[in-house]
Amino acid sequence: MPRWLPRAMVLALALVACFQLATWGFHQLISLLLNVLIAFFLALAVEPAVDWMAARGLRRGLATGLVFVSILVVTAGFFTLLGSMLAGQIANMVEEFPQYLDSVISWINSTMHTHLSRVEVQNNLLKSDWLQKYVQDSANNVLAVSATVLGSLFNLLTVALFSFYFAADGPRLRRALCSVLPPHRQTEVLRAWEIAVAKTGGYLYSRGLMALISGFAHYVLLEILGVPYAPALAIWVGLVSQFIPTIGTYLAGALPILIAFAVDPWYALWVFGFVVIYQQFENYLLQPRITAKTVDIHPAVAFGSVVAGTALMGAVGALIAIPATATLQAFLGAYVKRYEVPDDLRVRGRRGARVLARVRRTLHDEQPSTPLEDRKADGDVQEDGQGVR
Repeated sequence: MPRWLPRAMVLALALVACFQLATWGFHQLISLLLNVLIAFFLALAVEPAVDWMAARGLRRGLATGLVFVSILVVTAGFFTLLGSMLAGQIANMVEEFPQYLDSVISWINSTMHTHLSRVEVQNNLLKSDWLQKYVQDSANNVLAVSATVLGSLFNLLTVALFSFYFAADGPRLRRALCSVLPPHRQTEVLRAWEIAVAKTGGYLYSRGLMALISGFAHYVLLEILGVPYAPALAIWVGLVSQFIPTIGTYLAGALPILIAFAVDPWYALWVFGFVVIYQQFENYLLQPRITAKTVDIHPAVAFGSVVAGTALMGAVGALIAIPATATLQAFLGAYVKRYEVPDDLRVRGRRGARVLARVRRTLHDEQPSTPLEDRKADGDVQEDGQGVR
């Protein structure tokens, strides 16, 4: 056996062990890494507001605290208002459930010519196997649900803590990162950081503006129809439709449609039609004008980035996909040399082919011809009694 073979085998086994250890560590830390990534983009989004306050004399830590307290107050107020709305609406629906059930049973009896009664339906429903199984599974999963809620609260606190430090110590973090890089690399890192701040902040603020417009439009409709809790429903529609990608529109419209259906089924139809029409107005008219100067990303690229982010990192990837793609596009755009194209190349190609064909026809028409008489006059052709030679 060669002398180098044992050392090579040991080295190969060590490399495999290191790879397995790194893979295991990455899977164990994936939750923390995702929280840090969310915190980083959240810090980028609030950094313009923090910089604005710091430029006017406030300490950076105090400015960051004020921004986060404002976000916390707005979020808590929204969920408090939404919770009270849902609690009151659920209570009203429970109280009026017998009347709803009587109306449905009477419609079924008159249409299907049946003889159902509310007591019979209630007894069959309460004694059904699927309901008992659902109640039993829910009782068994109380501990798992509680652990999930506590884990979500811990992740939320982790994101808030990291984002606070990223925003408050942004300049110090940039200096620490650039101190280990050569000068030309420092310029590129700082430029990439500024682009990320601009694009992420622009994305957040443009979404906030569209949420405000959407909420106001839906509030006007709900007030006209007389749907209860119109302010809370309008805030729900505005925030959910703008800050939850892809499916946010459907989640946002489901709640006001359900509340409107509880008031009058025709109101639910009106709300559904308005949601669909407003979504088309927002996609084709409002969103391109608002996001053109902030994110500046093509709608197809935005949709593809959301799909790719969801496939890679789930809901987190869907949330940060658009600002990350806009940042990458803006950063790479500075290093890609572009040339001016005066006209559509396909049109120029077809036009050039027509011009070339016209020139060829002109040259063919202008080519000098030598008739037989001219050739005779030049002496190139001689004629005798037997014909032309």
